[in-house]
Amino acid sequence: MATWQCIKQCGACCNLDPAERPDIEEYLSAAELEIYFSMVGEGGWCVNFDHTTRECRIYPNRPRFCRVETEIFQDMYGIEPEDLDDFAIDCCRQQIEGVYGDRSLEMLRFDKAVGL
Repeated sequence: MATWQCIKQCGACCNLDPAERPDIEEYLSAAELEIYFSMVGEGGWCVNFDHTTRECRIYPNRPRFCRVETEIFQDMYGIEPEDLDDFAIDCCRQQIEGVYGDRSLEMLRFDKAVGL
């Protein structure tokens, strides 16, 4: 059974391009949308993503919508705790493929980390 986990120095989820998330208003509050749009920088990348280290500059203080946690995913997407791993893995694989490609080093590292 695959178990979701974040892989360091990937950053695919830091590509916040709103054009890639047409349904974003369905799961973020007005206040969260304001924060989200304020974080979108050049090329759709989060202004808090350090492209050199490929890490988040505000990781401990990142917004709720940047966190993969059971309660958050249940509230935002209606995902039951027992479905979180599969849902988060699918989301990450889609995002990694869209940003880096389906045969990228990031995808290979992610698949290995989660047990695929």
